Amino acid sequence: MDKINILYNPHAGNGNGKNFAKNLLDYYSGKKLDFIDMTKVKSYKDFLSSLDTDEKIVVAGGDGTLHRFVNSIYDIERKNDIYYYAAGSGNDFLVDLGMKKGAEPFLINKYIEKLPLATVGGKSYRFLNNMSFGIDGYCCEEGDRVRQKTTKPVNYTSIAIKGVLFKYRPTNARITLDGVTKEYEKVWLAPAMNGRFCGGGMMLAPNQDRLAGERKLSFLIMYGAGSLKTLTMFPSVFTGTQEKYTKHVQIITAKSISVEFDRPVSAQIDGETILNVKRYDAVTHDLVPEKQKETI
Repeated sequence: MDKINILYNPHAGNGNGKNFAKNLLDYYSGKKLDFIDMTKVKSYKDFLSSLDTDEKIVVAGGDGTLHRFVNSIYDIERKNDIYYYAAGSGNDFLVDLGMKKGAEPFLINKYIEKLPLATVGGKSYRFLNNMSFGIDGYCCEEGDRVRQKTTKPVNYTSIAIKGVLFKYRPTNARITLDGVTKEYEKVWLAPAMNGRFCGGGMMLAPNQDRLAGERKLSFLIMYGAGSLKTLTMFPSVFTGTQEKYTKHVQIITAKSISVEFDRPVSAQIDGETILNVKRYDAVTHDLVPEKQKETI
């Protein structure tokens, strides 16, 4: 009987990760399942080496869970099929693939190869969905604060609207795409996108294909507008129609992206918050230097 190792994040899905992972008992009836709390895995190298070739791995959690798992195993030799079961609150990776929460576990080996690399705060991370800062980083920071106070789902749309109107202050930025540098004022969004979605449903890069041959990134910049104008544009990011605001929105494909703000703000990478950031760099897999192997 093939053994299936369920790696679950108990903190996913607003603290319901373990209970949601138990739904896998219905998908794998009659199979031998081993439920493993990911937060207690001390060495993924030891874990992977202990598995027989025919054993399967199912990662149960959200975008942040998948981000941490991929970075933990990226430079380790792997011989097993790896599946994903979405148990998070945002699930941008799942939505990008045209699926919904609760969908049957699916094979992700091809999606976790040749990933782009972001460098921020002195560390480098492979990312599945996006690397960004701006209003979305602010939303992740505020979302983390909400989760510390309640188990209710975080309303990122409400946080974003309040941020645009009252709390978040846009920055000036120096942006370099494939060696070409430009200066921008009042920058609200500046993500490097490997997938189409960010922040629990914002379609920031509607034409991005994570498996396209060249594996380029899509870079979106929303800039140059005040709070009220930005608020009128904001709903368009949920439908992927933001490029109609040609004076304030650009989406550019690139293999190398550097963004430097004129003050520290919160960044986010696949939904994980990084505080007090002034700069990030992102490159496609083929541009990753050998020495940049440090992960989470």
